[in-house]
Amino acid sequence: MVSILTNWRSWLALLALSIVIGTIFYSRYLATKIAQEERDKVELWVNASKAIFDNPDMPLTLPNMIRNEQTNIPIIETNEKDSIVNYINLDSTEAALDPTYLPDKLREFKRNNEPFILVLSQQPYIANKYYYGNTRLLREVKYYPLIQLVIVGLLITLLLLLLTTQHRSSQNQLWAGMAKETAHQLGTPLSSLQGWVEMLKESGGQEAITRELEKDVNRLKLVSDRFSKIGSIPNLEPTDIVGQVDAMLDYIKRRASGKIRFEFMAPPTGSLIIPLSATLFDWVIENLLKNALDAMEGQGQITVQIQENEREVLIDVTDTGKGIPATHIGRVFDPGFTTKKRGWGLGLSLSKRIIEQFHRGELNVKQSEPGKGTTFRIVLPKQTGLSK
Repeated sequence: MVSILTNWRSWLALLALSIVIGTIFYSRYLATKIAQEERDKVELWVNASKAIFDNPDMPLTLPNMIRNEQTNIPIIETNEKDSIVNYINLDSTEAALDPTYLPDKLREFKRNNEPFILVLSQQPYIANKYYYGNTRLLREVKYYPLIQLVIVGLLITLLLLLLTTQHRSSQNQLWAGMAKETAHQLGTPLSSLQGWVEMLKESGGQEAITRELEKDVNRLKLVSDRFSKIGSIPNLEPTDIVGQVDAMLDYIKRRASGKIRFEFMAPPTGSLIIPLSATLFDWVIENLLKNALDAMEGQGQITVQIQENEREVLIDVTDTGKGIPATHIGRVFDPGFTTKKRGWGLGLSLSKRIIEQFHRGELNVKQSEPGKGTTFRIVLPKQTGLSK
């Protein structure tokens, strides 16, 4: 699915680039053609003005018609000293109210187009210059590629968002399906094991073996319960998060090396009640603590600190292990990513899903430095719309 999505992105990017390049070239062609037609019209208008000037006493119908029909190209007429003499197709009201309006337009016209010069007399030298600006049509054609680029960019972005959403939805369905199937597959042998445990209890003897076997069965039941909750939205119930973390720390301590030191820093209140799915939250803490143990390779210190503010609870899990390289920090929560020789790389991905999707919180790498250790931070809201 990832490769398909990547190919889609590549094809979409290529399509967008082709559309934009084609539009730019065609728009330039149209702009050049329109600009030449407008220059020809201005030249015709200037020639008509010259004909009228050269023959003031003759009735020149065609030149007058040409001058009168020019109603869209703005023109400013100046003398040989570039002082403004006259203008057409500009806002006369604005020109009357704002003394800078015409000079500003003149500077703009000088930047855009070369003027036409009409010599009225050689001795003394008298000449008019005709500067002209671009019509609205020409401006629109010039800016059209930019507008189309924005539209195409928005469409491509929207399509990519839809594809990404579809990919995530498919991924979520896959997670849920795998979780439900795992819980289902564990159900049958669990029921059988529970029956054998009850038979051992009734028969008496081998109490130590029975207790240990019962612990393993309960552990399998917990795993099955966790996977069954991944497949559906769990109920969040008021839970003492300090007690939950403390209990999970005790569980991990019993299975850790004697060279691992544990430190638990709880709030002064001693308890903190927030909406939780205790089963799934324990899974997250267990994953983070096991990752910390793996990172320290048998010796070091794990510190768990719980803090609170008005709206949130912050849980920091810090180890003194080998740390995470900067190139890997952005990928540690990706499904399948792992630097271990064993494992599928699903623990942190599942943990992030549990915290962010089920508890409306956050799970991220607060800080990490190779050779010094890593801190993962969980942020949980004190109130959530998912609690029941």
